[in-house]
Order: sequence, then structure tokens, then C-alpha cells
Amino acid sequence: MKKILCAFISLILMTSVFTGCHGSRGLEAFRMPETFDTSKNYEITFWAKNDTNKAQTEIYAKAAEDFEKLYPNVKVNIRLYTDYGKIYNDVITNIATQTTPNVCITYPDHIATYLTGVNVVVPLDEVFSDGKYGLGGSELRFDGVKYDEMVPEFLKECRIGDETYAVPYMRSTEACYINKNFVEALGYTIPETLTWDFVWEVSEAAMKKDAEGNFLLNGQKVLIPFIYKSSDNMMITYLRQADAGYSLPDGTIEIFNDTTFSFLKEISAHAKSGAFSTFKISGYPGNFLNAGQCIFAIDSTAGATWMGAEAPLMDIHRESVADFETVVTEIPQIDPSHPKMISQGPSVCVFNKKDPQEVLASWLFAQFLLTNEVQNAYAMTEGYLPVTKKAQDSAEYKDYLARAGEDNDKYYYVKIEASKLLMRNIENTFTTPVFNGSASLRDASSQLIENTAKAVRRGNTVDDAFMQNLEKDVTSLYRLDQLSKRQGTGTKPEITGKLPTESKVLFIVLGIAWAGIACAYVTKKIKNRKAR
Repeated sequence: MKKILCAFISLILMTSVFTGCHGSRGLEAFRMPETFDTSKNYEITFWAKNDTNKAQTEIYAKAAEDFEKLYPNVKVNIRLYTDYGKIYNDVITNIATQTTPNVCITYPDHIATYLTGVNVVVPLDEVFSDGKYGLGGSELRFDGVKYDEMVPEFLKECRIGDETYAVPYMRSTEACYINKNFVEALGYTIPETLTWDFVWEVSEAAMKKDAEGNFLLNGQKVLIPFIYKSSDNMMITYLRQADAGYSLPDGTIEIFNDTTFSFLKEISAHAKSGAFSTFKISGYPGNFLNAGQCIFAIDSTAGATWMGAEAPLMDIHRESVADFETVVTEIPQIDPSHPKMISQGPSVCVFNKKDPQEVLASWLFAQFLLTNEVQNAYAMTEGYLPVTKKAQDSAEYKDYLARAGEDNDKYYYVKIEASKLLMRNIENTFTTPVFNGSASLRDASSQLIENTAKAVRRGNTVDDAFMQNLEKDVTSLYRLDQLSKRQGTGTKPEITGKLPTESKVLFIVLGIAWAGIACAYVTKKIKNRKAR
């Protein structure tokens, strides 16, 4: 009887552990309610990201305040993060206990991982088309954006497999911020479209020094002509420009190819001479640019307010800033007649909950973030671009673009030029396939460049043997050989609801431990009864 009872209790406890740890199994698929119940109060959480920019924080706060005036029965709590990775990690941790936020700033790569749980993120295609509360719905208490007023390229980026799981919030791309004075001092003229060959040639030409070890170009001990902020984007973009493999939608990894290795060898040559470096190795490119220690600084258009001699935001003292003219151009291209650049920027997803009314309240707030007031205000804080044609075509935004250079704050010309750059290149942007593990592949692409650049700085030889070891090390580090095994057979991610092996082991051990405690407790009770 004791053994049977202990086994029974163990089964119950272990079942409860698995259910509690992966509570998303208990959630039903979201179905849009007929009406929004305004007689009940709802409290929703919005996890947002900002770069310590107070203007952005104020926009979030005002959006929540304005929304609460329209829907007095909804309270919006904002939790701010300074890093997308931390948001991602916290969401993953909270999925198990059904304590995810209601609305979250995120990226499709991250959502693909969230989708390994069942009914965790709300699919939005049917939500979009709802006549009352969908995009531009009749029952909205604000001037909502209609489906055909969204920028289709940006909305398409939020599709994973056959379903849309987010709405775009802001969009940016990468730009090359150039010290025009330095380029011309070296005897060059900035072309209409940059090429990799031009950037490499000018960068190497800048490496000449005087007898005392000062660079002839700037008279300083420090000069890194070419710095790339996101080495993952650098690799991904070059492969797309070269029409070389990166990955397939089903999770197949194609990054280890001849084009990749050839590019890494070229990078190694310029890293060895000191003409090239990355943010992770040397530091923020904007700081070097502003101090007259860099010629080509590649960063997001969203970082434009940190770039240039008159930048309203910067991390170096004003007395260290050099006097130069900043030119904003597209990133280097392989084929200038067919430019390709990555599309990036945050999206917003809505998490499923037990109460459909709470989810509807969350969706209404997410949709409110697409209104002109929020879109235009946020876009004007950085070199972002509104994600709706409605906002881009508004008189307010057009007036903003037309006033470039009026001041070095709201109308800072470098920031506005960065926004215009993306606006004229929307059709030239691309995104990478999204699947469970695509975020790891992105990290791996960065590691290839970082390891190569560091190796030559340490005096290592970058040859075929080095490349073979690099492929092996990066594959192992990011478990790239396991990614394709975790995918389904089609383009839609396999939604299994299964936990990682490590988590299963942990929960089994916990279940056994609790079962042991329960057995000991029951045994003691039985002994006490017998004693009586």
C-alpha cells in the first residue's frame, strides 16, 4: 500500500511540475470576443526597450496615458529594458509560469523561439481582419491604421511560416557615416554608391604614419579607418549582396561556404593592418568618428543622433570632437546597381492569456502604438522610419523631413538624412529567414568575423586550416549542427510544446525530490496511526 501510494503521489507531483513549468499547454487558442467588456478593469504590462533616451521613455509614457484616457478600464504598466537580449531571456523564463508580459517589443527571431510553446503568442491574421477591433476597426476609440496603410515590406517581416505574429513598430537599416574631410584629404571623392573595394582602398591609404608614430591623416596616435558596429549584419549583408548562402526557412544552415571564407580572409588582411575593426573589439564607432579617429563608421540609422561633429548625443567630451563634415550613405555594396541592405528594428507581439478580454485589451494597446501620434513622435527621436504609410505621408512627418538642419536636436540633419536613406531604399531591404534557432545563427555569423579579426591581432595565420577550425568551433559553440534537427519539414516552425532536454532533467529531479518528501511524510503518518 505504501509503495502504491508513493507512486501515485509521485505521478501527481511530477505531472503538476510539468504542467506548472510549461503552463502554456493549458492555454486555449485566442478567439476575438464579440465585444470589449468595459465593465471590468484590466491591468496589462508592456515590456519596451529604449537606449536610455528620455524622449523615447516619455513617448511610451504618453502613449500609455493617452490610451488609458480612451479606455479608462485598462491600466498599462511599462517595464523598460536597455537590451533586447534581456527582454528575450525574461520572456523565455516567464513562459513556463504564464507570467509573460501582455505586449512586448521584440524581434521575429525571438518570437520563433517563443512559438516552441503552444498558444504562447497570439497569431494576428484573423485579428487584423476583425471588423470591430482589427486594423482600422469600427469600434476603435482612436484613429487606427488600416491594413493597406501599413508598409507591406515591414509587415511581411513579421510573418513566421504561414502566420503573422507581430506588427512592426519602428524600422531602421544600416548607414555608413563618413568623415568627408578625411576622404578628400586622401585624394578621393565619395562615390554615389559606396563599394567594398572603395572602402578597403581608402582605409588602407589612411594607415601611413610619421616618424613619431602619428597617423599623417589626423596627427593622432589612434586611427581606425573602418569600424562596423554589428558584425553579424556585416556578414549577413555581404552574403546577401553576393547571392551566397546563409540559411533556409526550414532551418538549413548554409553560412559555411566559399564566399564566407573568402570574405573572412579579406577581413583578416585589413584587421591585421589595423584598417578595420568592430564594435566588440575596439568600441563604439561613433566615438571614433566624432573624435576624428575613423573615416567610415557603419551603424544603424537609429543611431544617427550619435554620429557627427554636431551630434546631439555622444559619449566623448566636446573638446575631443573633431571638426568635419558628415556624409550619410548606403553601406558598401558589391553591385552598386542592385543595392541590398538589411531591414531591422523592433516589432510588437501580443501574448496569449487565459482571459480573451485581457488579450483584446493588449491588442488594442499594441494597435494604438501604430497611430500617427506615436509613430511620428518616436521616429523623430532617432533615425527611425514610421512603419505605416499613413504616418509617412502625414503633413507632420513631411514637414519634419523638410526642416533638416534647422537645429542640432530635433532637426539634426544627419538624423533626418538617415531616415531619408531608408525611405528611398525600402524596396532594397531584406530580412533573414526566421526559425527556432535563427537567433543563434545570427550570433554565429558575428562570431566568425570577431574570431577572425582577433586571431590576426594575436599573430595567428588565417588560412584554410584556420577556417576549418573556426567552422568547427562556431558550430559547436552555437550548436548549429542541431538547429536543422529541431525544425519541421515545411517552412512553418514545428510547434511541439516540448521542453529542452536540460529543463526536462531538472524538472524530473525536482519531481523525484518532491515525491520523496511526500513519501516520507505519508510513511510517517502511517507509522503514527499504527502507533496509536
